[in-house]
Amino acid sequence: MKRLLILIINSSLLIINCTAQGSLSLQKAYDLAQQNYPAVKQKDLIKQTEAISIDNLQKGFLPQFGFMAQATYQSDVTKITSPIPGFSFDAPAKDQYKFVADVSQLIYDGGATKEQKTLQRLNASVEDQKVEVELYKLRERINQVYLSILYLDEQLKQVELVKADIQTGIKRVDAQVQNGVAFKSNLNMLKAEQLRTEQRSIEVKASRKGLVDVLALFTGIPLNENVRLEKPVFAEAAMATEIVRPELKLYSVQEKMIGQQNKLITAKNLPKASLFAQGGYARPGLNLLKSGFDFYYIGGVRFNWSLGGLYTKKKEKEQVEVNKKMVEVQKETFLLNTNTQLKQQEAEIDKLKQLVASDNEIIALRKTVTDAAKAQLENGVITANDYLKEVNAEDQARQSLITHQLLLLQAQINYQTISGKQTPNP
Repeated sequence: MKRLLILIINSSLLIINCTAQGSLSLQKAYDLAQQNYPAVKQKDLIKQTEAISIDNLQKGFLPQFGFMAQATYQSDVTKITSPIPGFSFDAPAKDQYKFVADVSQLIYDGGATKEQKTLQRLNASVEDQKVEVELYKLRERINQVYLSILYLDEQLKQVELVKADIQTGIKRVDAQVQNGVAFKSNLNMLKAEQLRTEQRSIEVKASRKGLVDVLALFTGIPLNENVRLEKPVFAEAAMATEIVRPELKLYSVQEKMIGQQNKLITAKNLPKASLFAQGGYARPGLNLLKSGFDFYYIGGVRFNWSLGGLYTKKKEKEQVEVNKKMVEVQKETFLLNTNTQLKQQEAEIDKLKQLVASDNEIIALRKTVTDAAKAQLENGVITANDYLKEVNAEDQARQSLITHQLLLLQAQINYQTISGKQTPNP
């Protein structure tokens, strides 16, 4: 209940913060998505199951009551055949009846209950950590949606730049048409390109709205279609980090649980002791020479040591060791695959940084060509078609930069996600 209250408070604060600022960071998106994901409800159910199991185990130390009724017929009974002067003994009846109430109190179980309770807690930790692993995988889906929106945001900015360049061309060609030094077809060509750019803007905005709606479903909060997504910023040193994925904690808890099974095997094969008391009504009672029904009671200490488990104890411990080695192999495989992915992302980051630097140089050169084309268009040296070629060439160069920048950001985020480190806020 306390955990649920904390989640509700944190979620409310995040929602208020997002609403007030009109923006959303990647880390906030992670947090909200995890709190909203249905699998998170399993954590409380695991806690409830753990509490019930431990409570049931603890009841093993409560007094245990039992009742038995028995009716038998036997072929012979104890008799006194040698006569004793002055005494006579009636032989007990061959049909005998017994009604017994029994109560026992466990006082020592070899530590089995204690070890079982510890095992239940570790098992609950394993199940809880499995949920954490599942919730962490949600980050990959959030990354895809979040980065797609950022990419479209950059596309919209570029569309606005292209529209500004075309509008500049329209003004200059329109003036030339008015002065009779240019054909109207040149002006129409620019206007048609302007409409095509408007269509491109409409398509990008529609795609962005759809992705924002998807992000709203993941986070569980209403998001305005114009919500601003904050772009994560990564320092160079931030990429060098150890692996802190929830899977590693899962393997660690699994190893502890397997080690606990060894302790439980030992405890189960230790002797047990308990107090007991019986009260009954039977024919015959404890006095076999008394032929009628009689009440009786018995009390004492019971010592029990089942040696049957010793036959399988060795093999059970061998099986535990096999299970432990299996977890170790899974951990080694995970670390190998994760380190391989990190190396691939490092190479991708280095490549994209070089491409971004090259893109910036290309754009700088293309911009000088476009600026020159504007002047040439104004002086009637080139046609509108020639001008559009230069505008589109610069647009393509900027599109390439946008793509490489977003791919670089994606590679950096993937690196952080693969390593398990929190993504920094801008």
